[in-house]
Parts: sequence; structure tokens; C-alpha cells
Amino acid sequence: MVHGGNETVNAICDHPDISAVAFVGSDAGGRHVHARASAAGKRVQANMGAKNHAVVMPDAPREATLAALAGAAFGAAGQRCMAISAAVFVGGVAPWVDDLAAKARELALGAGGEAGTDVGPLISPAATARAVRLVDAAEAAGAKVVVDGRHATVPGHPKGNWFGPTLVTGVSPKMDAYAEEVFAPALVTLDAPTLDAAIALVNANPHGNGCAIFTRDGGAAREFVRRVDVGMVGVNVPIPVPLPFFSFTGWRGSFAGDLHMYGKAGVDFYTRPKTVTSAWRWGGDAAPGARAPGLDGVGASTPAA
Repeated sequence: MVHGGNETVNAICDHPDISAVAFVGSDAGGRHVHARASAAGKRVQANMGAKNHAVVMPDAPREATLAALAGAAFGAAGQRCMAISAAVFVGGVAPWVDDLAAKARELALGAGGEAGTDVGPLISPAATARAVRLVDAAEAAGAKVVVDGRHATVPGHPKGNWFGPTLVTGVSPKMDAYAEEVFAPALVTLDAPTLDAAIALVNANPHGNGCAIFTRDGGAAREFVRRVDVGMVGVNVPIPVPLPFFSFTGWRGSFAGDLHMYGKAGVDFYTRPKTVTSAWRWGGDAAPGARAPGLDGVGASTPAA
């Protein structure tokens, strides 16, 4: 494990003994790693930012959907690339907002090692200040902060990077709280009149990491799966992270490279298949066409570490 900033990253991208570089992080970092390591002739995979959407249809199973949204938006303090950070309510959020707010308020903010904690602190003061700034900007632009965790405190931990579960409604795609990855336990909601409009909204976002739809209607689910331009899709599953034998397939602005992580693509990326072709023939006094015992004269393609 190597700690460091730009100099360390550049040394890894440039070092002649390193054949492949895998990255998970921000958009700017991923683009830099992809460009620099590719220029050095290395294989590169860069998983970058995300803005994962949950589309909620009017017929969605209520309690299961509310629990899924709360867990996916506020779990791990929202600090994971597959967190649901934007919920699109077809028909409007009004029938859902009170119950969703109640779910957010039920969660206990606290130190991760203390019993009863549901949501821990953010990773740094800078991350906390950034989350506060984005919610402030949304409120100033006309959004409504229904549940406000911006100035949360936890007894006994006055210097913690506290940002409690936060629910913001009335958000538009032009707001920074939607355009940027907040990376905090903050869920923004948008309204869409139809499923078509919801799909168009998801596809217009620069990122294509993960998304989900909540519905009882198989036809709506099938239409969403077919048309949404996102790499990982859940149907009544809020965080559709695949098992390792399937690939982790972020698309568009969420990924740079040609071979994804996990699955067959991940094996190809990390092993670099090697093809060996050999011919064993005896010279001198050997009989014409004779070969070394036990060898058929042709090698096979084998993966090499």
C-alpha cells in the first residue's frame, strides 16, 4: 500500500515495470490516470464519479421502497459509488415525502464504533463543507430542505465531521446538488410526469454508473431496463452491485478504459493472456518429422499473471 498525492499517482502511471493501472475515484482523478497511463502504453480501467438514480413509480411497493431508498441513500453515510443520491418520483414526490422524511429522521448519527449508530461521520472536514455548500446552493435556488443534517452534532464528539441524513425536494437538473456527486447522506428528489420523462432525465445525466426502478408493473420495469443508458440496473433492488463473476459495468462518464472490473473482463485485465506457439523438431540424425516425446508441436493460449 502506497500513500501519496499527485507525485505518487504519476510515478505509478509512468513506471516501466507497471503494466496495468486500475483506479476508483473522482472524475478528474480518473481522467488524469486514464490519459497518463494510457500514454505510457499501459492497460487502464478507471471507475469514476456517479449520480445514481432511483425511479419510483406510483405503484411501487410502499414500505419496501421507503426502506430501500433510506438504506441506499443514507447507508455508509452516502460515501460509496453505488449510493442512490437522486430519486425521481413519477407523478411527484408529494405522496411519499412525509414517510420518506420519517425514515431519514429515524436514523441515528454517531461514531462508527458506538452501538446504535446508523450513520457515521464524513471522511474529512473538506467533504463536510462541500456537502453543506451543495445543499445550501440548492436551497438558495428554490429547493426545499425537508430533513436538514447540515449542522448536526453528536454528544461527546465535538470535532466530528457530522452531516446527518438530509432530504431535499424540488431539485432541478440545473442545481449543483444534482449535477455533482454530494457523497454524503443526502438524497435529492426530482419529479417526472411519466416514465418516459424519468428515463430521459436519467439518460441526460453525464454519469452512467448505477440506477434502479421501483414498481409492481413488469411492463414498466422492462421498458426501463431496455431504454436506460446505465451500466448497472436494479429492478426493486436499490444498489445493483453484481457478484464478482459478473462485471462491474459503469458506463459513460462513470468509466474510462476498455476492460471492466470483475468477471471475465476483470480476469483479462489482470492476467494479460499470453499465446505461445512452439514447434519441436529433431535435427541431425533424427528421423524426418520426429518430435520430442510427449509434445505435439503446438502451444496453447494460457493466462499469465
